[in-house]
Amino acid sequence: MKRKILGLAIAAVFAAWTGTLVAAESEPADAADAAGAKDSASPGEAESNTLESITVTARRRSENIEKIPVAVSAFGEEDLKDLQASNIDGLQGAVPGLNIVQGRGSSSSANVFIRGIGQPDALQTFDPGVGMYVDDIYYSRIQGALISLFDVDHVEVLRGPQGTLYGKNSTGGAIKIVTKDPSETATGSVEATVGNYGRAEGRFYLSGAFNDQWSASIAGAVVTHDGYVEDPATGEEYNDDDTKAVRAKLAWHPSDAFNATLALDYTRQSTALTLGEPTAPLVQTNFTATGAVPVILLPAPAGEYDFEASTSFGPGQGQDLTHKGVSLHADWNLSDSWLMKSITAYRRLDSKSFIDIDASEFELGDVLVAFDQKQASQEFQLQYDNGSNLQATYGLYWLRETVPSHQEAYADDLFALFGGPIGFLRTIDDDLRTTSYAGFAHVNWEFAPSWTLATGLRWTRESKDYDRSTSIFWTPQIPPGLVNSTLAFTGDESWSAWTPSISLQKQFNEQVMGYVSANRGFKSGGFNGRANSVAEVTKAKFDPEFVWTYEMGLKMRSADNRLQGNIAAFHSEYKDFQARVSEIVNPDSATPSFTFPVLNAAALSMNGLEFEGAMLLGQGTRLSAQVAWLDAEYDKFIDPRVELSPGLASLHDHVPFSPEWTARIALAQTFGLSSGGAITVGGDVSYRDDVWLSVDNRDNLMQPSYTLLGLFGMYDSPDAKWQFRAGVRNLNDKVYKTDGQEFSSVGNIQTAYYGAPRNYYISARYSF
Repeated sequence: MKRKILGLAIAAVFAAWTGTLVAAESEPADAADAAGAKDSASPGEAESNTLESITVTARRRSENIEKIPVAVSAFGEEDLKDLQASNIDGLQGAVPGLNIVQGRGSSSSANVFIRGIGQPDALQTFDPGVGMYVDDIYYSRIQGALISLFDVDHVEVLRGPQGTLYGKNSTGGAIKIVTKDPSETATGSVEATVGNYGRAEGRFYLSGAFNDQWSASIAGAVVTHDGYVEDPATGEEYNDDDTKAVRAKLAWHPSDAFNATLALDYTRQSTALTLGEPTAPLVQTNFTATGAVPVILLPAPAGEYDFEASTSFGPGQGQDLTHKGVSLHADWNLSDSWLMKSITAYRRLDSKSFIDIDASEFELGDVLVAFDQKQASQEFQLQYDNGSNLQATYGLYWLRETVPSHQEAYADDLFALFGGPIGFLRTIDDDLRTTSYAGFAHVNWEFAPSWTLATGLRWTRESKDYDRSTSIFWTPQIPPGLVNSTLAFTGDESWSAWTPSISLQKQFNEQVMGYVSANRGFKSGGFNGRANSVAEVTKAKFDPEFVWTYEMGLKMRSADNRLQGNIAAFHSEYKDFQARVSEIVNPDSATPSFTFPVLNAAALSMNGLEFEGAMLLGQGTRLSAQVAWLDAEYDKFIDPRVELSPGLASLHDHVPFSPEWTARIALAQTFGLSSGGAITVGGDVSYRDDVWLSVDNRDNLMQPSYTLLGLFGMYDSPDAKWQFRAGVRNLNDKVYKTDGQEFSSVGNIQTAYYGAPRNYYISARYSF
């Protein structure tokens, strides 16, 4: 029945959009006239006559976005500015099926889900569900993935499993950030931005050639803003930003047959804590003669969140991150048909973060997480193009990652003995070493006029070695039945998988292309980085995830290049979801304890329908929109807690980060001035349906549906050298949750994190 409804919905949307498309094609202006008008227009008017064609590298070669059988959204530098996106989470609302927000309790992490698939836990023993790539370099950690967009050429968001062509298999999709390459002519820009909450930013870009063979570029950014969460007692501010970043590139082009680019980047971030709100009563366990008695330390909050918070951490206990890397891209044209590519990279991520998980003045879930991640990778690609109907990509990939870490957990308020204090400290030292090998091939064959078959296959083998020791210290007294202890264990395991892809596309005419596809994704297993007892150690290993996605789509553009739209419908079968849950052991005994098992608990089905499009109305008016419908359901969720307590069955009624409906509509109007300059004003409205923010569904960690508004204005000078912008985000000052910490077995911790309140800015950029 669901498939029938989905099919009817696809047909209805297709019929409506095709009717509009045909109407647009019957207008008097033809493509040639439109192109001529665009070429002769002033800088401010050029964008208003035709929609630009977009070139992407979603299949690891340059292709027109409307000619590839992949659900992909792309944003150029000016698009990102119109989105008012200074970080990668600024894409929230702009891509069908995408959920991308700042990760829980961290100023540098990104929580990313696409079509209901992702990985919200930032612990280093989990791999991301959505791959993040910068210049084709895979970023292994969620930490450091909240990337500042300061020198970006464009961003691509690929929806659905990426199991064939990409460096690491990804079950949910991939986000590709492509930075600017050095230019052969001298060019550059400087930009300054100020706004409320003490926002102050500076960005620059310089590029040019030394001679016919060598060119270089350098870009940098300094981004600061005060926190928008304040401790009313001390005046301390949290949820701030202080980031400095630089990227330099050196390009060598000795001949038409060879070019190489060396890139170095460095990011330093130092912030205060990132605090949320405890949405449920915080509870202490008091050991008495009659057993364990719960004591409420802090009742559940009443009313709307007021962006005030307290913490048990002192000044200077914030979050520090250093992220740096070097890469070398080299291309050899072996012949007219064969191209060889090499991508070599080394990256290092050092992070030391204090996280107040309970977001209160009590010590219930306060932690220090420090790690020193290193990764090296090498990819070789051999590409073939016969200049006609056959293209192929063959490749080998290798990645080696090490993540040693030190963690401390402080919980002096979690337990009491006859009302007296019990100090609790847990220290953890672990080391995860991952080696990934892969070989892949992908062939694109136009076997008949307007018919193209594409098929690919990847074999991946991933090995992980894990060492862990954890110690517990109780002071000054030890609860009955418990002792100071140290536990150590090691584990090693390997997983391998074949991940095929296949698509069939039909070019109905120059304006309409349709396709069907099937893709398999794989994410390797691992070891539970929170296994703190003998019982947990015996079940520390968890297995891989797999997903099959079946998709059909249409990509359309009117003959006059003023109307464009894409429709995609999909069905995904997702198995062995890696779910971290929170469990109380022996809750009725005198010595209850807590664990955090990782379960390959679930099988899910996802059905979805997505639309995104843009049109030009009259002279200088651009309308763009996206809407996505997602039906994500568990086919099963095997949870031992539910088997023991059937009353907990509702814990898994909803798939997290999977709103049923999301939508956005944006309108911008450009007014050409008699001087040759232009003024543009624009705004957008985005809607997000009810969304659950934790694997264990807790009512207080659900964000009801909400709507956000944004506005911006821009002036471009006649010579296109000066640009002035002003904008406001969250114009309606909506208070809304973006993420949640659910550790309910520890003091009943259920912490919500919130999007920024209304914020505004002005900026000036000079280009030369």
